[in-house]
Amino acid sequence: MSRRKDWDTYFMDIAYMASTRSQCLRRHVGAVLVQGKKLLGTAYNGAPMGVPDCYEAGCMLAEDYEVRIENGQESVIKKQRCIRTIHAEQNLLLFTDRIDREGSSVYVTDQPCWTCANMLANSGVKEIVYHRPYPKDSEKVSLLMQTRGIIFRPIPSYEPPPNTLTEIIN
Repeated sequence: MSRRKDWDTYFMDIAYMASTRSQCLRRHVGAVLVQGKKLLGTAYNGAPMGVPDCYEAGCMLAEDYEVRIENGQESVIKKQRCIRTIHAEQNLLLFTDRIDREGSSVYVTDQPCWTCANMLANSGVKEIVYHRPYPKDSEKVSLLMQTRGIIFRPIPSYEPPPNTLTEIIN
């Protein structure tokens, strides 16, 4: 008798499978929308439809600087991001209906960045489940979710399906 996967593993496996469609050279991200135990949508990061993606045209990098104060010490964090790519969470929101998102869960391979977290916080979802951390925005995203009352939980012990995990380039 085989052992069934738990629901978190099942839906995160689907998010990782969606991520295999990404042509991003820096990070493959997948996301799924779930209402109860019903899968309502999948998405991955990539260039807009009909536009050359990063694999074809290279990354279009932008640099941001963020000032952080920790223990009274000010530091400047340099962040690079690709602006050619629409994030998986953004695509998920673009291709699903608001009515379906009300009270639903999003499973995403990577912790959402600040922009995606803001969009998800306003989307009607009640829970965000992720596997890989995104340290650049982690603290402020966690605080946002706490403030909004959205369940925000990692599943760090999760093991992605074979051939779905890509190297992350920061």
